[in-house]
Amino acid sequence: MTLASVPFVQLRPAEDAAAVEAAIRRVVDRGWFVLGPELEAFEREFAAACGLPYAVGVGTGTDALTLILRALGIGRGDEVITTPLSAAYTALAVLAAGARPVFADLDETRLTLDPPAVEAAVSPRTRAILPVHLYGQAADLPALSRVADRHHLALVEDCCQAHLASCGGRPAGTFGVAAAFSFYPTKNLGAFGDGGAIVTADRALAERVKRLRNGGQADRYHHVEPGVNSRLDEIQAAILRARLPWLPAWTARRRALAARYRAALADAPVALPVECDAGHVYHLFVIRSGARDGLQSHLARHGVETLIHYPIPVPRQPALAGVQPAVCPIADRVCRDLLSLPLHPAMRDEDVALVARAVGSFGGA
Repeated sequence: MTLASVPFVQLRPAEDAAAVEAAIRRVVDRGWFVLGPELEAFEREFAAACGLPYAVGVGTGTDALTLILRALGIGRGDEVITTPLSAAYTALAVLAAGARPVFADLDETRLTLDPPAVEAAVSPRTRAILPVHLYGQAADLPALSRVADRHHLALVEDCCQAHLASCGGRPAGTFGVAAAFSFYPTKNLGAFGDGGAIVTADRALAERVKRLRNGGQADRYHHVEPGVNSRLDEIQAAILRARLPWLPAWTARRRALAARYRAALADAPVALPVECDAGHVYHLFVIRSGARDGLQSHLARHGVETLIHYPIPVPRQPALAGVQPAVCPIADRVCRDLLSLPLHPAMRDEDVALVARAVGSFGGA
């Protein structure tokens, strides 16, 4: 097999390698691997980076969403309105909390939850709105906040693709009662395995999530409520601490690469993503083409690795077959067209030029 000349992602440490190696060695030498000083320090540092007072490290971004909902008392018989275009884990987190995901269609410009569609989906059972800041661009948080306020609903933000993103100059994750982050290795801030965190300004909520992530223990071997085992371990916390100072520079590089793509693809036979806010952090650079599958094959022949995020709307996944079907025609349409191009901080400017030439040379279906 010939390796792509432009791989989709590069996960090996680069300029952060020495700091990461030192962090791992520090944990190994200390011999403390779960719920220790590295996690406590990372929680403080990540909360500060997000502009909030509290962060709680957990096992995955999915767990972060589930534990937020549980900490809010959302469960059996409740509904949570969320997006049909995302990784399915957002909706699966709602199911894991015991609630039912209700899907509202997209704002076709942002590809995130459409506020009027959300309002139309509110029912007497609705307890929360769960937008996903897809591909690194915040949803329309001011409008969604107004819907949540009118109906006395919790706004819970899925920031798993939106580290350091902002909306109107305000950090994503600070509009709702809490937000969930993922540190899966491909994320803008990635660990060397699974990891996640919740951030919030609500101390009581943070304390309850801390209890729930650790088996519901208020104290060692004193389980006051049914919890789970979902703890960000010390090695992952130390790695994330080592990488966190690099995140602003990596974010700036993502934005610069996206700007290069926009300029180079201005006349290409594809639709470019709309940047609705300068706070976009470009977790992914996603284009649209009516001949998506042909374009993907064409790019592969030119040595460009691409992926599709996401080929199937969430309500059409077999795992969600038990949920009442949702009519989301915009999501159905865009899922047929989306294609993610390589974009990561290790990319060179000439890589963007190569990709753009390959896209530009595509003759269509």
